[in-house]
Amino acid sequence: MALVMIFISGVVFALGLGVSGMTQPEKVTSFLNIAGNWDPSLALVMLGATVTYLIGHILILRRPAPALAKTFTLPSRRDIDRPLVIGSALFGVGWGLVGFCPGPALVALVTGYESVIIFVLAMGVGMYAFEVLDLRFAKEPDGGAGLIVKS
Repeated sequence: MALVMIFISGVVFALGLGVSGMTQPEKVTSFLNIAGNWDPSLALVMLGATVTYLIGHILILRRPAPALAKTFTLPSRRDIDRPLVIGSALFGVGWGLVGFCPGPALVALVTGYESVIIFVLAMGVGMYAFEVLDLRFAKEPDGGAGLIVKS
């Protein structure tokens, strides 16, 4: 049942991205182009998603436990560390330059556009490179914690 719910959540997310036009990189780049032909639709999509999440979060946490698990699994870290800042900056720069981030890019794969395929392949290479580098840094003799400090 959990896999069915995960699949349904993914389909709803993909449909939301598609219907809102967020799988089109022009929407993102037009939002960032405040001096040119500015398109505020990205901000409206983010606002709608945030309000929807907030309502769901409040309602869900009133329950004693999730429907398909024994306990809630919520993030416990509240600190802002170097890897978070660097990762956020890389994400933002990449998103601003090409207009894609991972979710919309994966949804846009169904279009078969060459630019989408290249982005997803490059994203995969970057994810793999991160894993390799993270393991290498974690094995340093000085006890390095890797690129990411795992809690």
